Amino acid sequence: MNKTLLRGIAAISTCLPLLAGASDWPARPVRMVVPYAAGGGADNTARIVGQRLSALLGQPILIDNKPGAGGVIGADNVAKAPADGYTVLYDASAFGVNGALRKLPYDPAKDFIPVSLVATAPQILVVGAGAPYQNLAELIAAAKKAPRKLTYASAGAGTGSHLAAEMFNDQARIETVHVPYKGGAPALTDVMGGQVDLYFGNAASTLPSLTGGKLRALAVTSRKRVQGLDAVPTLRESGMPDYEVLEWNGVFLPKNTPADIVAKLAKATREAVADPVVRERLLKAGLEPVGNTPEEFASFVKAESTRWQAVVKARNITLD
Repeated sequence: MNKTLLRGIAAISTCLPLLAGASDWPARPVRMVVPYAAGGGADNTARIVGQRLSALLGQPILIDNKPGAGGVIGADNVAKAPADGYTVLYDASAFGVNGALRKLPYDPAKDFIPVSLVATAPQILVVGAGAPYQNLAELIAAAKKAPRKLTYASAGAGTGSHLAAEMFNDQARIETVHVPYKGGAPALTDVMGGQVDLYFGNAASTLPSLTGGKLRALAVTSRKRVQGLDAVPTLRESGMPDYEVLEWNGVFLPKNTPADIVAKLAKATREAVADPVVRERLLKAGLEPVGNTPEEFASFVKAESTRWQAVVKARNITLD
């Protein structure tokens, strides 16, 4: 038997285990890394979706929380994991922002395969119930009359609430002063108390205080109005036609994962998100269920990354 034939047989033999693993995936439990703390929004959503995924795939989905560095530690763990479909990343909006804010140990565009966008959620621009601003126009007018007098709270430098406010400053042509907090809860508390003027908060955290009369909503960051806040306009309706900010959750796999595993996980994720019980739980959490294809999700993530890179550069946003 000649050497060329032997090399060919060896190459085929090497590929056989991978092909077999792809065709019968998953044959054992799947680890879903959530790069944020247990009990947070992404973790809660991952558990809702993961439970249904487990039933659809016939194997346990094991949630593995690896928080730290704004999601970087957990994402890096998945980037370096075997590309066999048994390590999945369940990430959030920070995935599309981190590259603009930090030096990363991985390349978000090259080291992951976007599988499916699970859900999106708008942010809500709120002020305290006792604030003098009854609508967005009054807030902007006050900010223009006294530059750098108004303050905005955030859940921390580089978070969604920080970036949404900086985009607002840019498009409204105003300057408000950033007051970062260690999380959304203390930020909301001080907005309600009047210590800080405004805050961009997610629907899940702000809706209870809005319905309780402790906050006033001036606008929402999505393209369409939010169910339950039908009288609150979007920022697009309020004179900012290019403004849209969505928090989101989605599923990724390491690069080089076999295409049929990607397709199978994408299909199962779409089915999980479309499940009536899952949809109801996501909607109650203030999320809009999506579920799309790898190609659609890849396009979405690319657009998010490009946009936030531009905002970070234009507004000179840092993590200091």
